[in-house]
Amino acid sequence: MDALLLTELVINGAATGLLYSLVAVGLVLVYKSSSVPSLAHGALIMLGGYITLAFTSQLGLPLWAAIPLAMVVMFFFGLALERLTLRRLAGRPVIMILMMTLGLEIVIRSTTMAIWGATARPMGLGVSYDPLLVGPLLLSRIHLWGAAVAVVLLVAFLIFFRTRLGVRLRAISDDYTASWSVGISVERGIALSWGLASVTSVAAGVIWGEIQGVDQGLSLLLLKGLTVAVLGGLDSLPGALVAGLLIGVLEAVGSALLDPLVGGGSRDLIMAAILILTILIRPHGIFGRHDIERL
Repeated sequence: MDALLLTELVINGAATGLLYSLVAVGLVLVYKSSSVPSLAHGALIMLGGYITLAFTSQLGLPLWAAIPLAMVVMFFFGLALERLTLRRLAGRPVIMILMMTLGLEIVIRSTTMAIWGATARPMGLGVSYDPLLVGPLLLSRIHLWGAAVAVVLLVAFLIFFRTRLGVRLRAISDDYTASWSVGISVERGIALSWGLASVTSVAAGVIWGEIQGVDQGLSLLLLKGLTVAVLGGLDSLPGALVAGLLIGVLEAVGSALLDPLVGGGSRDLIMAAILILTILIRPHGIFGRHDIERL
């Protein structure tokens, strides 16, 4: 592998990794407040893509209006989802909450298939599919645009968690009881985190919908996002950024080396190997908090 090809793989892989980070942000937001990873986030990304597409194709709205409107709709959908289903499980074992998010994923995915079918539909962002020439390098325009969106959202949330409301959410993630004792509404905080995660699902659904089309396959992004979130630390936004870059580069370079040997399809294998090794070696991730409980 020559230096030029390696450079291309690293840059395009890093951009793809940032798109994985965009998926992971929603998982981190929910985990930071409820300490439970949402297995429904892949379905929310798919739903965000379908709703945006419905606003443009059925209502005739331009994308610059459809995307913010879809974010508003998904924000309130996330609030309702938490209020009507997950809040009823407060105080129950974590496995029950986890299974509820899995059930929500199945319901959302089945409902979208019943309404919009399973045929892939183009998002139509208008980004050229011609590679961007930077000297001798060939770079993907849509991946670079998506990477820029991911960085902007990550920085915005890092700033948000330094505000008064963000500090309250951080307090909720640290200790429910202590938060209640000082007058912080834990229920509203968790609902807000679901609303914000649903907003990020629109951004991920639009970008990934442009890359691979809006269909049921968008829900499979959950595995990519979960791997990034686990490696970076499920409660760490900077960790999601770093882990996304690392995984994107490893996936791009590794698949270029392995695909000729195994006949293709090594990307998913690399992603699964990273997830398994992270859980075995460093289950709290690179930047995740390692809580030690006294017995």
